[in-house]
Parts: sequence; C-alpha cells; structure tokens
Amino acid sequence: MAGEGSGSVLGGVPGAPPGRPGADPGRRFRMLADLVSDGEVVVLSGAGLSTESGIPDYRGETGRVRRAEPMTYQAFTGSAAARRRYWARSHLGWRHIARAAPNAGHRAVAELQRRGLVAGVITQNVDGLHQAAGARDVIELHGGLDRVRCLSCGERTPRELLDRRLHAANPGWDARAEAVNPDGDAVLADDRVDSFRVVDCLGCGGLLKPDVIFFGENVPRARVQECYALTERAGLLLVLGSSLTVMSGYRFVRRAAEHAVPVVIVNRGPTRGDADALLRFDAPLGPALTALLSELDPEP
Repeated sequence: MAGEGSGSVLGGVPGAPPGRPGADPGRRFRMLADLVSDGEVVVLSGAGLSTESGIPDYRGETGRVRRAEPMTYQAFTGSAAARRRYWARSHLGWRHIARAAPNAGHRAVAELQRRGLVAGVITQNVDGLHQAAGARDVIELHGGLDRVRCLSCGERTPRELLDRRLHAANPGWDARAEAVNPDGDAVLADDRVDSFRVVDCLGCGGLLKPDVIFFGENVPRARVQECYALTERAGLLLVLGSSLTVMSGYRFVRRAAEHAVPVVIVNRGPTRGDADALLRFDAPLGPALTALLSELDPEP
C-alpha cells in the first residue's frame, strides 16, 4: 500500500460531515482502494474526466458554464436555420473531438476493467474516449458523436462519412471556432453560419442528426433500465468527473443510495450527489486514478 503520497493526490474534503472520514486523506484513500479491490465497481463518468484530453467541461474550471445555447430537439427538427447553425458549429467542433486522445483517467478505468474490478461503465460523455482507451461494453447514456442517424429511415452511418460530405458541399469554407463545448458544439460567428450548406441522408433524403440525445429528448427507456440494473448489482458506484447537476446522471446515485450501494465521487468541485456519497474527493482525475492503480495490490 502506498502512503501519504497517494493520499495527498486525493486530498481531504474541507468541512466533511461528522462521521465521515475527512481529516486523514491517506486513510480515506485506502478506504477507496479497498472498496475498488472488492470488485463489481460501476463507473459513472462525466465531462470532467475528459478535460485532461483537451475537451472542456460544462461547469468546472475549463467550462465556465456553456458558451453557447444548447440545441434542442424541437428546434433542430422544426427549423432549417437551426439545423444549418448546428451543423456548421458541429462540423468545426467534430475536428476537435476527433483529434482528442484518451488521458490517464480513461486508461486507468480501462485497466481496472481489464483486471476484473469494473463490472460496467456508464458515461454521460459523447466523445468515445473510454472505448479508445480500451474499455469494453461502455453504455453511452447520451449517445456518441462518432455516429449519425437519419430521422426518417433510421440508418446509422459513421461521422467520418458525413464529415467528408460536408467538406465537399462547402468548398472554401474556412470558418474558425472561437471555442468548443464538450458535445462538439463550436462557438461560431453568425456570418460564417449563413453560408454553410447542410446535406441530407444519402439513402432517403431525410434529416441527419448526430446519434446523441439533445435537450428536449429522453434517453431511451431500455438504456436507462440497463443502467439501473447495473447500479443495483454494483459493489460500488464510482462517479468520475461529474457535477451530477442534471437528473440524467444523478438518478443513478439516488438508485445506488436506495439499494445501499456505496457511492464514491471524484470530481473537481462540489456535486449534487455529495450528500449521498460515502467518500468524496476533490482532485484531478488523471493523477487520482493513476494513484489508485498504484495503491491497489499488484496482479498475481
């Protein structure tokens, strides 16, 4: 077991409630390592896990909340101008997402799964970095930006294909993004949006939409039920890089609490689920998870 070096990475939480370990970071860190070593860990990850890959989060140090109004499903399907605005911004943002590489946090989750300690990964992220790091059977709660779906015929196609088609449809379009949000939505001047040309489904001519959940849409019920079932069977729900502000992720913390499944949260800054957590660490995810791997007993 590592000593205070690891404990200092996942430092104590100021003002920890009475009865919860808070004064001794090393002891709290060893408690986390013991919980993880028991296995059956379900990881619930959010945008904070990808900030070290260069993708800003929504509300943390790199996010400063959103810089652009989120696209709603109703606006996207009801307005050609809204679709043009979305695809112009997303066309630029996708380049940033596609270049991102998994960081130490993603690799640590994949390694814990390889060791048989992680029973499932639920991610609120749409960047595909868990899979790129080697994690298997990841449940993408909000879908993935690497796919595009036709709203008429339902066909799913790779995002790379759409990217090539949009390049061909917009020769000489040289707009630059002012910023990129975690969902790949770039901040772009209005005058660059107006000249952008959108393409439709090659098969049926229907509207194309990224295979992600927009505001105003519901996560498919079967997907939610699968996540509930994983959570209820878990030995530990390990929340990584999520403020749990929206119910979409917070509901699994509540379900864990209802089924007496311990919850541990590692995040920069407070979260909505802190009151439900057995342990909460305010720490950068990559160094924290790397330290956790070092704290665990070596493989036989």
